[in-house]
Amino acid sequence: MISREPTLERLAIAKSLLLDPFGLNETHLTRALDEIKAHRVDEADLYFQYTRTEGWSLEEGIVKTGSFSIDQGVGVRAVSGEKTAFAYSDDISFASLLDAARTVRTISSASRSARVRSVAKTIAKERSLYPGLDPIATLDSASKIKLLGSVERLARAKDPRVAQVMAGLASEYDVVLVARADGTLAADVRPLIRLSVTVIAEQVIGGKSRREIGSAGGGGRFGLAYFDEKHIAEYVDQAVHAALTNLEARAAPAGEMTVVLGPGWPGILLHEAIGHGLEGDFNRKGSSAFSGRIGQRVAAKGVTVLDDGTLTDRRGSLNVDDEGNTTQRNVLIEDGILKGYMQDAMNARLMGVIATGNGRRESYASVPMPRMTNTYMLGGDKDPKEIIASIKKGLYASNFGGGQVDITSGKFVFSASEAYWVENGKILYPVKGATLVGSGPECLKRVSMIGNDMKLDSGVGTCGKEGQSVPVGVGQPTLRIDGLTVGGTA
Repeated sequence: MISREPTLERLAIAKSLLLDPFGLNETHLTRALDEIKAHRVDEADLYFQYTRTEGWSLEEGIVKTGSFSIDQGVGVRAVSGEKTAFAYSDDISFASLLDAARTVRTISSASRSARVRSVAKTIAKERSLYPGLDPIATLDSASKIKLLGSVERLARAKDPRVAQVMAGLASEYDVVLVARADGTLAADVRPLIRLSVTVIAEQVIGGKSRREIGSAGGGGRFGLAYFDEKHIAEYVDQAVHAALTNLEARAAPAGEMTVVLGPGWPGILLHEAIGHGLEGDFNRKGSSAFSGRIGQRVAAKGVTVLDDGTLTDRRGSLNVDDEGNTTQRNVLIEDGILKGYMQDAMNARLMGVIATGNGRRESYASVPMPRMTNTYMLGGDKDPKEIIASIKKGLYASNFGGGQVDITSGKFVFSASEAYWVENGKILYPVKGATLVGSGPECLKRVSMIGNDMKLDSGVGTCGKEGQSVPVGVGQPTLRIDGLTVGGTA
């Protein structure tokens, strides 16, 4: 059997789902784009998408809900200067394409922008970061229900204090096709899976009942066979451990102190407090705390932060972004020096730089904007045990819940879902209710020790921006940060 090169294979799949059933071909796409280019615009593109999703959830020992949906449509965009005209439709037809093209091209009426030049068609570069499979079809319904049932049994067998178990299994098959006015044609076939486990533990002490929660999970761009016995047991262990640990937790102290962040998912603080401030749109508008600071020191020596959409099988990875540009490994901060921002096509053009493959959108009904993919800090040379042993009095936060950040000031508030009080280098007891308060730029400058245990999260992150949600990855090594404010309950 002769197989096609992966890029051509993805194009063939995208055409079979998004063009052929509706009597469309590349000629029709060119004609629609020519309608837009008849006026003076800087950029124009067509974004076709077919998405099939499935979800199952277990609660109280039974699979209570199941869902399945199919969505498809096309978004048509014209960009003139910093103005965007956008139209979308779930009716994929040549008539709808032409109607949308004629609508969006009116943006150019008051613009002095140059016309987009017609060039020869170019296919996006060869790239294959994950298999182009439909994960929904990789397990039958009975096996999916059995998988969730095994989560329930394993969790309850761990400890008699486990009072309730909830589990969810989600799969998505996403196919996109991008045609740009500059001649680029790109496609991607994006599988995505996630298994989530939540455990509620209950304990009665002195006649009073206490209930605490613990969560875990993982996934990525795989088929469902990824969730083997080892991964399921790992997620269950983590969720049960978190819930039982919180049963023993005391009130968290408050004040300014040394804080050590664990590896992996705590990188969500890096994502929120620093990552968003390095997205191109905020910096072009001058609204980020990092605006105009390329080449300046913005973090302690040893701090290197990357956004990398090229990691194999990762939740935040893409063969091409949602503008048809190949994703990249972008160094944002190197040894404490700011090197660059994450860019989509429009903001890159307006800032006079090259797009970095960070143009992302939630769906065909959304406009693209600069977004993160997999954002993480590289490891250092310290043993994590040495870092914890260095704390005289402080907090070790090994897991996080929610948080929020103000992009302009960089100020953030984050809640620790699992944390411990440390004195004289020894972990004494778990604490509950700890919130970290600070400024992203200032926080980076206070990093005093960097562990050699850089770890990516297990594949659970979803990032929201301006009402759009996209899958992302985060990661970091163990970090010691001096003088961070902790809001507690004690």
